[in-house]
Amino acid sequence: MMQVMIDERPATRLDTPVRTATTRIADPDAAVQALFGELDPLTLAGVIIFCSSCYDLDALAAAIRQRSEGLCVVGCTSSGEISTEGSSEGTITAIGFPASDFTLHGVRFDHLDQFDASQAQSVVRGLVADAVEGSRGLGETVSRVAIFLVDGLSHREEMLTVTVQDALGDIPLIGGSSGDGLDFKETFIFEGGAFRRDAAVVAVLCSSRPMKVFRSQHYAPGKIKMVITGADPVGRVVSEINAEPAAEEYARLTGTAIGELGPSVFASHPPMVRAGGEYYVRSIQSANPDGSLTFYCAIDEGVVLTLGEARNILEGLGTLFADLEHSVGGIDHILGFDCVLNKIEAEQRQLTRQVSRIFVKNRVTGFNTYGEQFHALHVNQTFSGLAIGWGRG
Repeated sequence: MMQVMIDERPATRLDTPVRTATTRIADPDAAVQALFGELDPLTLAGVIIFCSSCYDLDALAAAIRQRSEGLCVVGCTSSGEISTEGSSEGTITAIGFPASDFTLHGVRFDHLDQFDASQAQSVVRGLVADAVEGSRGLGETVSRVAIFLVDGLSHREEMLTVTVQDALGDIPLIGGSSGDGLDFKETFIFEGGAFRRDAAVVAVLCSSRPMKVFRSQHYAPGKIKMVITGADPVGRVVSEINAEPAAEEYARLTGTAIGELGPSVFASHPPMVRAGGEYYVRSIQSANPDGSLTFYCAIDEGVVLTLGEARNILEGLGTLFADLEHSVGGIDHILGFDCVLNKIEAEQRQLTRQVSRIFVKNRVTGFNTYGEQFHALHVNQTFSGLAIGWGRG
């Protein structure tokens, strides 16, 4: 197998294709050299990188800095990558936006436990102003989307997403929470030439092309309901369900032995909450020794949850991509944020190859997340993202 893969659709008279590249080279410097050699950074407005946490991140950051001076590069660590091969692991995968049709402006927030909402909104409004000014050369009609990447172990996504979307106004937000496989130890954001913990980045992507954000999920509410009767919302830990120890009661409701609770069970039986007339997944991250459950999102006492049931994954993806193809006048590329539990569910159902083929066919580049951001919502177990179309010519 070749070490570096590139997916590039032939350029038309109207536009230049978004560029993507993937490498499995183990040495960080050689990997970045190969990656950027394919991306041709001098022609780009910016790059978004998703990388396996198996890499030496300090060495990787140094290699990226050396080859990207003056270029906006943002990214994060992952729980798997969506590459030019489809569903992947152990890679560095990147998507580059040609300067002929795009601009990319980003800002980073550090020390998320000290996040000041009013100050952050001022910073984001300044970012929007810079992005609008910087994109004037793209023409009269410009699409704008905010890409949001956040430390997946920060437990701050809900507050950050609401705050940032409010400051963005009518610019839609889409993004994902960084991961480290299923280790849940250290997750990182890349911006300003370094990988950082406890950080988030907002990058406004502007284009003369049509762009559309989307959110989809492979689950529907079933008949089994439960009530959260004991919880620590800040720590995202549920101690009681239906006034019983949380893990024990969840295992009973799903027909699972408590010793078998893990990612495969959580992926197949996701709790869902109803809000605004829609159902959203509230995924479980782990079962703890004290009998509690840790969630990927904030969860509070009194919340009524419904166990979700899986839909037809392949059929759902087919419908989604057909709709997106029509919405943007032909898909150039899709920037995708797919929950790691979706990946596990596909593996359990032996659908990984089929899902990968669909991703490759529709030119999806992205990563497996610890949670997804859509507009002002932090959601779980979705496939969300940004569809980028061809020129409006």
